[in-house]
Amino acid sequence: MQDTHSGSVNSQSIHKHSLAALTIGAIGVVFGDIGTSPLYAFREALHHSAPLGGIQEAAIFGVLSLALWSLILVVTVKYVIFLMRADNDGEGGVLALLALAGRGIGGRKGLVLVLGAVGAALFYGDAIITPALSVLSAVEGAKTIPGIGENISQQTIIYITLVIMVALFAIQSRGTALVSKLFGPICVVWFLAIGGLGLLHISDYPAIFGALSPHHAVSFLANNGMVGLIVLGSVFLTVTGAEALTADMGHFGRFPIRLGWFLLVFPALSLNYFGQGAFAMAALEQARAAGVPLETQDWFFLMSPDAVRVPMVILAGLATIIASQAVITGAFSLTQQAIQLGLLPRMRIVQTSPGSAGQIYIPAINWMLLFGVWLLVVQFRNSSAMASAYGIAVTGTMVVTTCLAFVVVHKLWKWSMAKSLLVILPFLAIDLIFFGANILRVVDGGWVPLAVGALICLIIWIWVRGKRLIDTRENEGAMTLAELGKSLAKSKVARVDGTAVYLTANPQGVPGTILHNLKHNRVLHARNIVLSIRTASVPHVANDDRYTYVKVDENFARVTLHYGFMETPDVPNDLAQAIPAKDAPLNVMSTSYFMGKSVLSASKDEGLPLWQDIILIFLQRNAYNPAEFFGIPSNRIVALGGQVVI
Repeated sequence: MQDTHSGSVNSQSIHKHSLAALTIGAIGVVFGDIGTSPLYAFREALHHSAPLGGIQEAAIFGVLSLALWSLILVVTVKYVIFLMRADNDGEGGVLALLALAGRGIGGRKGLVLVLGAVGAALFYGDAIITPALSVLSAVEGAKTIPGIGENISQQTIIYITLVIMVALFAIQSRGTALVSKLFGPICVVWFLAIGGLGLLHISDYPAIFGALSPHHAVSFLANNGMVGLIVLGSVFLTVTGAEALTADMGHFGRFPIRLGWFLLVFPALSLNYFGQGAFAMAALEQARAAGVPLETQDWFFLMSPDAVRVPMVILAGLATIIASQAVITGAFSLTQQAIQLGLLPRMRIVQTSPGSAGQIYIPAINWMLLFGVWLLVVQFRNSSAMASAYGIAVTGTMVVTTCLAFVVVHKLWKWSMAKSLLVILPFLAIDLIFFGANILRVVDGGWVPLAVGALICLIIWIWVRGKRLIDTRENEGAMTLAELGKSLAKSKVARVDGTAVYLTANPQGVPGTILHNLKHNRVLHARNIVLSIRTASVPHVANDDRYTYVKVDENFARVTLHYGFMETPDVPNDLAQAIPAKDAPLNVMSTSYFMGKSVLSASKDEGLPLWQDIILIFLQRNAYNPAEFFGIPSNRIVALGGQVVI
């Protein structure tokens, strides 16, 4: 998942920040999601292992073995060791991989574009489930507090969760720079605590270390048929959040993330799962002695001694809030990238930190996520029911990531087909097995992230196709600037002082705004600049590569500004730098920016299907003001356009 904790880390900033600080920061942001999985993953997997009554020893060892080997193969080998090598100038994540893959095949097109869009869309499904499930699981821990837990109703748990969610989303507009400094230390304490809890209970059944043998996992799946697959879907909850390891590379660097994983996070998670397994085995022996079947329990919180139960519930609540914060800011970052890559309409993006370009807030996304989280909590009402909805979006994103990684290693890194398949196919097989196991839970709630993902995919599909159609219609029969210059030389067009900047998506032809200005106003400015803005396939563009300037004739010049997909455009400032010193500098007060504002007209006989026309028109009308998005003063904008039939 993406997060906006700090600016991109490169070789220079590594020297400016101590390795310890970067590692602690990574522990607080990168591992928040996967670090809260012990709250519910082991419990849910064991619950599904005994559909006909009674948890058995083979299930405990099988589930634990599956969990441990999932952490080893999926997180450690696939993400930490392999995929973290596939960075785009330090940035990772599904859209960074899309940009890399596009570079390898010569453009974002075809199946690669579809994969990127699907991966981005599925992330939003994950972004509403992670806060709801993790916080609800932590608050439910209050039920295990001796003396008061039995008096806390599920409705009270829901109310507390909803209040926490409202508070969490309400503070987003103020930025998280201040509180994010506490994320790392709190999460370090969290991992030490859960590792310590596990270590405390391993002595309950020391033979639990035998679960490290993969034969327990294989045997459990082979002997339990459909139940085994359902359990595997729950086991996948142990690795949710693995995408953050690559997505947050740009904020902390590859080495600090790897260091945090191997030194603290992986050992703490492993110890905790071993401890839950040993605790469950001890409970199984007690149940057998009493002649009763062993039922599902809240193993994580029950492992905590009574004296520290309340502090543990509070610490769990803080950890899940941090995990939720990482997903929320990740959604902001992913949306910014999607807008820059042309996958989504422009939205209002607010910088919340003057010292860090990565600290952003997108109101539309923030309140849509809160609405989705509220619906989930009210609909599912408890974490066990909600866990059925979790996993499908994450496994889908993992499949997409692996497919894009194949394109990168084969096309961009120039690996042979045989070597590429040898490396990628095992990862893809694991992803598909997990995806298949989670698909079995669609009816129980798994349809929720799929529905969210499908809706976002539909919006991306219509927006991308619609914008291409509009550009094609607007540029039909367009002449070149040189041809227009020759035509102007033969006519008497009034000239006015100042500079006119014509924004266009087509850097080759004559913008329609110039023709509209000549047709209706019958004037031409003393200096005319045709401006195109391009998003590069890298996260950040160096200042030396920011612009190109071409003098066409005495009437026109072309300027192209290049931005990375992680950057926010500042057109006036960058345009001023693009003007050569030999030309007069750009005067803000005498510069007018002409933008096309086409009026879309739906047609059932042309272009897109009528229902897609309606959605496209709605998206365009509600897109954020391009002037503010590009940093252009609103009082310098002139909007011109005509009707476009779509």
